Amino acid sequence: MRKIPFSVQILAGLVLGVVLGLVARQLGPVADGSPNWLTSTLDTVGSSFVTLLRVLVVPLVVTAIIASIANLRGVTGAARLAGQTLLWFAITALISVVIGIGLGVILQPGNHTSVGEELAKEPSRVGDWWAFLTGLIPSNILGLSASTTVRESGATTSLSFNVLQLVVIAIAIGIAALKTGEKAEPFLAFNQSALSVVQTVLWWVIRLAPIGTIGLLGNAVAGYGWDAIGSLGVFTGAIYLGLALVIFVVYPVLLKAHGLSVRRWFATTYPALQLAFVSRSSLGTLPVTEQVTERLGVPRSYASFAVPLGATTKMDGCAAIYPALAAIFVAQFFGISLSIPDYLLIVLVSVLGSAATAGTTGATVMLTLTLSTLGLPLAGVGLLLAIDPILDMGRTAVNVAGQALVPTIVAKREGLLDEEQYAHATAIPSGDVTPAPRAAVVG
Repeated sequence: MRKIPFSVQILAGLVLGVVLGLVARQLGPVADGSPNWLTSTLDTVGSSFVTLLRVLVVPLVVTAIIASIANLRGVTGAARLAGQTLLWFAITALISVVIGIGLGVILQPGNHTSVGEELAKEPSRVGDWWAFLTGLIPSNILGLSASTTVRESGATTSLSFNVLQLVVIAIAIGIAALKTGEKAEPFLAFNQSALSVVQTVLWWVIRLAPIGTIGLLGNAVAGYGWDAIGSLGVFTGAIYLGLALVIFVVYPVLLKAHGLSVRRWFATTYPALQLAFVSRSSLGTLPVTEQVTERLGVPRSYASFAVPLGATTKMDGCAAIYPALAAIFVAQFFGISLSIPDYLLIVLVSVLGSAATAGTTGATVMLTLTLSTLGLPLAGVGLLLAIDPILDMGRTAVNVAGQALVPTIVAKREGLLDEEQYAHATAIPSGDVTPAPRAAVVG
């Protein structure tokens, strides 16, 4: 396998995943209605791979951000660097939401659908600005939270972590270590060693990406029911057209405007984009996104801060294009006219509100946040649930693309980008089980 380029392995996984998914769909469910053996196997393989990636998110985010702050101590203008990152998050989100609004007004998806009003129902989870603000305060050192689900078979409790809280915790620890001074040097050295160990384990998991791709995409083809697209064809087409305009037009224009090779950027980042598409998880893709961003020549000390922050707050697909188009769809479906102030509210919520979805299922929460802000019926969310998994693939890929793009642009603007490394950057090579050479640490 080491002789086969990693890109070829990923492509083979995509093809094999589609084929096995079609076979599993053809087999159909077993007698009692449960999934057949092939569908269950694909689901287990795919979900296990994403679980492995997510396991590494906590130690990677915490150790990387602490190391990043330690590396930035000798840099003047570190606050400016953070400010530029947030500014470009907002700029690209603004462009994306304007595209979404434009497509909604032109294509009129809510007036071209055969979906029935009986499918309208309110979601179980609703976006809340106050919940976002209070959610920034960690309830424990790991940012963990527990939820209990009660079913007829009994109650089950699951644990989850809020990555935005982890970022807050890591920033606080990193700053405290710097303020402590010489006494904190052993801690910072240990943290750097721990980061190196985590990165090595990360590469072992990344090597499993072709197998994970087979399971994730195969399960998607087998289980999501592509027939659901029919009644919402115009809406689905509008979403993917908007996503395509952002990732294949807007992002390349921004790269070109900063004197960066578009072909080189796509050639390096596509493993993360492919994984995001099939896994539908920005957090699960986070370790790969950070690796490809560093391979582009973005200093580790900056990438280890900007990419985790982007994974929680930078969502051009889920928090800009989708809620804008979906809100217009709901308004058109229920015969509600939107005014210019309403469209401006959509822009405001999309640019500022993506952080409110951090650590949650972003698109649905973001949509309810937009609908409630505009006073539109929350029941409209139920109309779109049937095709949400299909849309989520494209949305997540665009999210991850933006999370890799902004640090690259900001590093170039601030003179931090290793342009020679960028010019020769490549995707994850075959046989590489250790982190690739990095750009020089800032400062």
